Order: sequence, then C-alpha cells, then structure tokens
Amino acid sequence: MIEFDLEVDASGLNCPLPLLRLKKGLMECESGDVIKIIATDPAAHLDIGVYTEQVGHEIIEFLKKDGKQIFYIRKK
Repeated sequence: MIEFDLEVDASGLNCPLPLLRLKKGLMECESGDVIKIIATDPAAHLDIGVYTEQVGHEIIEFLKKDGKQIFYIRKK
C-alpha cells in the first residue's frame, strides 16, 4: 500500500466536483506530498488525468476497485 499525506473522498460526487476537491486538497499540501483521492464518477480518470498532466503533478498509481477509482498523486 502506498503511504499518503492526505485523503480526499469524492465518492458520490459528479464532474467537476472530484477535480475541485483534488485542487483544494493540493492547496493544503507541500511539494512532494502524496494525495489519495477516491472517486466514483466514471469520468474522473479523464478529468484528473488531464489536469495532473497539464500542471505537472504525478499520478503514482491508479486503481479501479468496487466501482471506485483510487488515485495516488504526488504534488509537484
């Protein structure tokens, strides 16, 4: 299991709310911190993937489990 500094549970929220929750969480973290975000929106991987690529954060791991998408993202 990956160690993380902050968990953001965006379960039950639809686009763009999971991405907005991620952005808010990133503002609370330092460079190098890892955020775990949980989302149930089927399109979350698209929004979060494009956003992290554009701003330079790193998706360390992406899992799909029991209808949830779980991302581990390292802040740049």
